Amino acid sequence: MSTPIDLTALKQRQMAAWASGDYAVIGTTLQIVGEQLAEACDLLCDENVLDVAAGNGNATLAAARRGCHVTSTDYVGALLERGEDRAKAEHLEVTFQVADAEALPFADASFDAVLSTFGVMFTPDQAKAASELARVCRPGGRIGLANWTPEGFVGQMFKTLGRHVPPPSGAQPPSQWGTEAWLHTHFDQRDFLLQVTRRTFNFRYRSAAHFIDVFRNWYGPAHKAFAALPPEGAKALETDLTELLNRMNRAGNKSLVVPSEYLEVVITRR
Repeated sequence: MSTPIDLTALKQRQMAAWASGDYAVIGTTLQIVGEQLAEACDLLCDENVLDVAAGNGNATLAAARRGCHVTSTDYVGALLERGEDRAKAEHLEVTFQVADAEALPFADASFDAVLSTFGVMFTPDQAKAASELARVCRPGGRIGLANWTPEGFVGQMFKTLGRHVPPPSGAQPPSQWGTEAWLHTHFDQRDFLLQVTRRTFNFRYRSAAHFIDVFRNWYGPAHKAFAALPPEGAKALETDLTELLNRMNRAGNKSLVVPSEYLEVVITRR
């Protein structure tokens, strides 16, 4: 019989990973995803919007640019500070609050729209996080998600990292959120209507070596994986990531353009 996973310990480990490096270096390149999600959710001026696991605030800024009243949350305060800097630069009014996606400190049915771009999918207790998203969304409101798929590049990158630094036994892969079956399992029973669109984000770097250098230094999970390995292990991980990147590169020898599939999800509460 397998030992139940310690979700509290896993969360602490994940918080340390996301707090390391500087996710904003990568996060800002994903801004278009937040803009597209805001349009998919048809956000209206003066709606109350919650961004969950907001990171450096891509969906936050997209909603605020559309005149929404936005509360931006994450369990890593340093990431919220980067989002706050961006909001101030654009003179956008946003409330920033440290909060755990698995225990949102808001009343039931508090928000017209609840968003998360590549954030809530990384929670340790995935069922609890899905329940919290549903709880704070008002009847007639929308939950908007952008989730990497298992088959896409980021899903494959995490599988590669996992081969070299295995996750704790029993940990659920974040890419489950990028499958329609998982989404239906966790939202259909709550009387939500799902609309799923497959989209592609293109990672654009000079080369595989350039991508690995940026992610190794600034992307928490990759930063921690490389740091956990001895020199020969880190070299083997670099080799495997280089092979993956070059195999998926559609720019040939002149540059690196790697398409990564994700699900754009709009879940309407009936």
